[in-house]
Amino acid sequence: MAKARRADIWGSERGATLMVVLAMVVVLGLSAGIAGTTWKTVMQQAREEELLFRGDQYRRAIGSYVAAGTAEGNYPLRMEDLLRDPRFPGKIRHLRRLYSDPMTGRDWEVVRDSADRILGVRSRSTAKPFKTKGFPEEYAKFEKAGTYHDWVFLYQSPSEE
Repeated sequence: MAKARRADIWGSERGATLMVVLAMVVVLGLSAGIAGTTWKTVMQQAREEELLFRGDQYRRAIGSYVAAGTAEGNYPLRMEDLLRDPRFPGKIRHLRRLYSDPMTGRDWEVVRDSADRILGVRSRSTAKPFKTKGFPEEYAKFEKAGTYHDWVFLYQSPSEE
């Protein structure tokens, strides 16, 4: 009879230890899930800020290209024209390098006019933005955007506004 009681005691301790280990695994799993979600959010917000920076660099480069030209409405035909302006014999740069879309890691979608001239760029991402307020004045319309694809970095010359 004494042996039967010892087995019951050991059996209940093993069960309690197993329950504690399972509870720890569940808590660890939940913590990892929360940390992963938080990390994903932080990374998307960082890419979002980079999207705003890079898109603005393209918008400014197109503006610089237009301003350097001799004719009104003289927009670039190729993205490479922003790296080295073909209209001048020397090396005129409007952009240091061609940036990829930080949301997709791929090339930007180029916004062109009917004459196939580059007016701006936009992301190919259809993800929903975190940022919905506090944009600079030139990007105030981004507050109504449903996706990053709606964030269009378009250069408009002062005569077109």
